[in-house]
Amino acid sequence: MTLIPAAPADPAAALAAREFWQLPWRQRELTFAALREREGPTFVRDGSAGGGFWAVVRHAEVTEASRNREVFRSAPGATAPPPPRWVRWAFGDSMVNLDDPEHAALRRVVARSFTPRLLARVEEDVRSTASALVDAVQRERPADFVSSLAGPMPFTVICSMMGVPVELRPRILALVEVAARSAGQRQGVRRWARVPGQGLRALASLQRIMVVLGRERQRRPADDLITSLVTADVRGEALTGRQLGAYFSLLLVAGVETTRNALAHGLCLLTAHPEQRARLWADPEGMLDGAVEEIIRCSVPITQFRRTVARPYTLGGVQLGTGDRVALFYCSANHDERIFDRPERFDIGRSPNPHLGFGGGGAHYCLGAHLARQEMRALLGELVRRLPGVRSTAEPRLGSAFFDHRVVGLPFTF
Repeated sequence: MTLIPAAPADPAAALAAREFWQLPWRQRELTFAALREREGPTFVRDGSAGGGFWAVVRHAEVTEASRNREVFRSAPGATAPPPPRWVRWAFGDSMVNLDDPEHAALRRVVARSFTPRLLARVEEDVRSTASALVDAVQRERPADFVSSLAGPMPFTVICSMMGVPVELRPRILALVEVAARSAGQRQGVRRWARVPGQGLRALASLQRIMVVLGRERQRRPADDLITSLVTADVRGEALTGRQLGAYFSLLLVAGVETTRNALAHGLCLLTAHPEQRARLWADPEGMLDGAVEEIIRCSVPITQFRRTVARPYTLGGVQLGTGDRVALFYCSANHDERIFDRPERFDIGRSPNPHLGFGGGGAHYCLGAHLARQEMRALLGELVRRLPGVRSTAEPRLGSAFFDHRVVGLPFTF
């Protein structure tokens, strides 16, 4: 008889424990299921200066908070702990940590840079990159899915879209790997107050590279995203060197990591559920979009984001105060029994599928959602068509799931 572990006596306390985020998802989901049974958010004491945070775990409440930008503010930081002031001064504010009007202005410049011509070129890059990567896998027969397919897919597309020279990409990839390992990790106050660690040094190096490339594009414009971002439009709006560096760091660390992790978890899910795999392989044209959405729902590339309450507000029947911190747990919202029928089931035909894999909507809905879906569809389509026997052969090696569901490595065969 298989023993199913019980939810902890105090589910709220579990969220503050480092060990909790090392557990398999099935065990963590028992805790979130217990919290979803409560009315409204639950306060979690974590020993921080503010005493703790409110855990928002239901789909409806995560969505409500995500879309109310007047009350639930991103500053001073959307991760935990929030970045110290000196880090923000040195590196500039990432878009995820900004509120309006600064956030709206930056997002407007970025959105307008994605011209129809650029989008058409990106679509072609996505297709050709997926095909070239599978060519290499067939030729070289690597053993790790993450390093050979899931990681190179988004990284290559983003570098091409930005206009990053090929010779710089190995150096940038190494820096991204170091920065991603530190993203959203819980560290003590002393460690944050010290001289910058490896993660911050990697971000600083990424920013320096982008500042140099931005200045070069101002002198010699090219048909790429960097040129669009640093060249003023008719409104006189363009990104400064520091803003470009902050955006590029976000695009690489967030854009590469999230798509990489979703693809890796996707292969695991399709391997573990042969009946769903058979549905996709039998009808890739009809089932590919549904498979992508269900993989995103189940894998939840970003586990949570934090917000700060700007004024007293009642959420789910619970009164929140000015300055309170809240954690929007997308990983829990995507398994909310009130929204999803049998949420524990992986079902590529699930419809509707209103997952919050790219956020709960509102001002901070992921700008890269469309690109991530394109990349996943392209690579999964190539695998179905050309590597019909592809499957994972062991459990994935995972990083901490506190901020994202990072996959470090995944053995596979085909």
